[in-house]
Amino acid sequence: MTKVKVAVLGSGNIGTDLLYKLRRSSVLELTAMIGIDPASDGLARAKQLGCATFDTGLNDFLEQQPELAEIIFDATSAKAHIRHAKALRNAGKVAIDLTPAAVGALVVPTVNIQEHLNETNLNLVTCGGQATIPIVHAIQRVAPVEYAEIVATISSKSAGPGTRANIDEFTETTARGIENIGGAKKGKAIIILNPAEPPILMRDTVYALVERERLDRAAITRSIVETVRAIQSYVPGYRLRTEPLFDDNKVTVFLEVEGAGDYLPTYSGNLDIMTAAAVKVAEEIARHRLEGAAIGEEMQS
Repeated sequence: MTKVKVAVLGSGNIGTDLLYKLRRSSVLELTAMIGIDPASDGLARAKQLGCATFDTGLNDFLEQQPELAEIIFDATSAKAHIRHAKALRNAGKVAIDLTPAAVGALVVPTVNIQEHLNETNLNLVTCGGQATIPIVHAIQRVAPVEYAEIVATISSKSAGPGTRANIDEFTETTARGIENIGGAKKGKAIIILNPAEPPILMRDTVYALVERERLDRAAITRSIVETVRAIQSYVPGYRLRTEPLFDDNKVTVFLEVEGAGDYLPTYSGNLDIMTAAAVKVAEEIARHRLEGAAIGEEMQS
């Protein structure tokens, strides 16, 4: 076996964008898309790509052809994932949750994926979390972060019904991730929907207050640049807008995220970073499983 089979749950914008990213993976085999709208563009595209499609929801997939996938990407909603999580766990599937439900372990690929390779439910935090938590962590590696605040600004056009319905979950889950993954003692998250035309790219600002005694501007800058390069390996449009700024013990970092344009517009960097991070997490899990299977075969032979 050279690939791990995966399916996408949710045939909206995020789920459809996942289709195209997954088809480029060297270790993941896209087999199915599951939705509830038979007329959705996502299910139509999945069928064109040769995937099995299910338009009556997760339960029918699990009852009819559960063997089609080991890993399921949930691109529905926070409330729906609470139901899905239980069903997927009972079916022995790995759930990668792109909603802010935060049922499972909060994961940011560049920071803590290696700690969660055997988990059965992994949560991708939020788009703002994926963009900014690694920066908080990069600063924390050099100097303890007493307080971190992030402001995520996205185009109003790239905020669909799911994003708008989960604003509270966004702020709460992102703040928790800033603390539990980023390492800040206290975290806060703010999201702004900008209606400007033409639509703006996703822009994020990170403010961090660090211990004065441990402040090393050069080391903090190096750590941030290293982290940005690591994220660019799976989100090419992720970049610093300026060099990190220092004011006494406050560090300010300005970021921009441009989407790859697979299915979503390039201004939808907020959605693109989620799908790209989800694929990265699944690939790390797949490699871990494939390596384990290879070792097992060697021992038997």
